[in-house]
Amino acid sequence: MVSLNPVQIFNAGAEEEKAETARLSSFVGAIAIGDLVKSTLGPKGMDKILQSSGGIQVTNDGATILKSIGIDNPAAKILVDISKVQDDEVGDGTTSVVVLASELLRESESLISQKIHPQTIVSGWRKATDEARKALQNFARDNGNNEKKFREDLMNIARTTLSSKILTQYKDHFSKLAVDAVLRLKGSGNLDAIHLIKKSGGGLQDSYLDEGFLLDKKIGVNQPKRIENAKVLIANTPMDTDKIKVFGSKVKVDAVSKVAELELAEKEKMRDKVNKIVKHGCNVFINRQLIYNYPEQLFADAGVMAIEHADFEGIERLALVTGGEIASTFDSPDHVKLGKCKLIEEVMIGEDKLIKFSGVEMGEACTIVLRGATKQILDEAERSLHDALCVLTQTVKETKTVFGGGSSEMLMADAVSKLAAKTPGKEAVAMESFAKALRMLPTTIADNAGYDSAQLISELRAIHTAGKHTMGLNMVEGEVGDMEKLGITESFQVKRQVLMSASEAAEMILRVDDIIKSAPRPRQPDHRHH
Repeated sequence: MVSLNPVQIFNAGAEEEKAETARLSSFVGAIAIGDLVKSTLGPKGMDKILQSSGGIQVTNDGATILKSIGIDNPAAKILVDISKVQDDEVGDGTTSVVVLASELLRESESLISQKIHPQTIVSGWRKATDEARKALQNFARDNGNNEKKFREDLMNIARTTLSSKILTQYKDHFSKLAVDAVLRLKGSGNLDAIHLIKKSGGGLQDSYLDEGFLLDKKIGVNQPKRIENAKVLIANTPMDTDKIKVFGSKVKVDAVSKVAELELAEKEKMRDKVNKIVKHGCNVFINRQLIYNYPEQLFADAGVMAIEHADFEGIERLALVTGGEIASTFDSPDHVKLGKCKLIEEVMIGEDKLIKFSGVEMGEACTIVLRGATKQILDEAERSLHDALCVLTQTVKETKTVFGGGSSEMLMADAVSKLAAKTPGKEAVAMESFAKALRMLPTTIADNAGYDSAQLISELRAIHTAGKHTMGLNMVEGEVGDMEKLGITESFQVKRQVLMSASEAAEMILRVDDIIKSAPRPRQPDHRHH
């Protein structure tokens, strides 16, 4: 009998990993990612330095870390994606969601080696997720109707969110900033109305909240520095035609004097444009593009404050908060909606002059000015504050809150374990593994602070089994404490999202039994057009 070579069905160069190996490489990749961000979890988490072509970042924001590392392992990529989704959906819990998913996979690795089929594990997990979600929901508190208590909830949530970030030393200061900013939004949850400006210099505690809107730009030369009852025309249009564009273009003239005529014509055009703009009845003109000296002078003569080169985000946000529209043509003044604002003036922050718009149309608009020693600190402070703002706006929409410090995870694990005890068959083993993965979150939080996690978690487990569900980790003392008294509160929405996303992602990776990589494209010889 002649042994036949196996049939080659893939292109040359393609690779396939079959059942066991495929699953293993998925698990290994996912678990490695979990271990990478694990050490950033909790109030005593560490930061990472990310070095890339764009310079260095120092951060402990899970999504930021995972976004910045190049990953080849497909399962690891799935985890990176869930951290992104978590970031977009609720803004915080990006590390937790990755750690939970990777712990679930670590558990499933040992289940599979016990010859339990992936589908059995999945169905056990599904029931466990449901049970955990119900337990979380039943335990959530809702103070949405009691304004004083709700504000306290928000402060606690902000403090809890910030305690694992760079801002932790000043968490009271920043919690107040964040809560004030979000409550100004009056439940609209439109984060665009909150403008963040980073100014290096000073310390983090010098950051403050300013009502109205600050634009990091200068007012043109010789123009009014302060305008009351401003009518703002916001534009995106070139205002640089006063330098004649003769150079580099072909213009035939029979005498040099003709060049001057051309220049004059250009100037006339510019003057017409400025006149058209002034006809709109605006006393402030803000342009996204440059404004050259000649039109700037014309605006000054007309008593109009002109601001040039306001970046796109600034302009979009300005249009939003002043209630104006961005114009690019000026032929029909009656169609253009001007922005309104009670007062525009220059203010100094540190060394820099900024333009402050106060009394804007959209009352909820405000600006948070962040101060700090280095660019990296400011960037990380911005990321931390952004997390806090997202969580708070989520909480204003969905006012339910749960307790933090690992108590929610222990509560869910407890519910899942009780369900597992009632379930016959192999699914019970899968459920128990789900509970174990949930308990890994508080375990990691304790480990990161160098506490004896085994001792603490077993204590917690006993307390939760007895039904005291407000107990969690007191990270200051390194002991079990009552989260209700300590005011360690988290948003229900964030916790629920962590649970749902992590279990879905883990389930998806668990279902994989085959990884096929397509063959790389052969390189073509280089025919570049020059």
